[in-house]
Amino acid sequence: QVQLVESGGGLVQVGGFLRLSCSASGGTFSNADMGWFRRAPGAEREFVASITWKGFTVNYSDSVRGRFGISRDNAKNTLYLQMHLLKPEDTAVYYCAAKFRPGDQYVDSNYDSWGQGTQVTVFS
Repeated sequence: QVQLVESGGGLVQVGGFLRLSCSASGGTFSNADMGWFRRAPGAEREFVASITWKGFTVNYSDSVRGRFGISRDNAKNTLYLQMHLLKPEDTAVYYCAAKFRPGDQYVDSNYDSWGQGTQVTVFS
């Protein structure tokens, strides 16, 4: 397992850009598949994006595909989420998560470690 800390959230206008970071410590980040999830007010936590341990495969939810980009730097033990063309419906707390075992990357219960989350608020 690893300890994860997200940063980079904030207030942004519709159409704007944010880059979230997730710093890992205390474990072998490079062995983990990584994911971003989000929870909007009054909603369930939902999958946003994922990336395999070497970064060869990425997946996105339909709602963010084409606007968001997930990447990782294993040398820096850091995961990123670049968010372009932000919409009010992107407003949520964003969480990064690490998965060390087999299982569907879309399913949050398959992840072993979670960060505390960072708030993203998109206003018009």
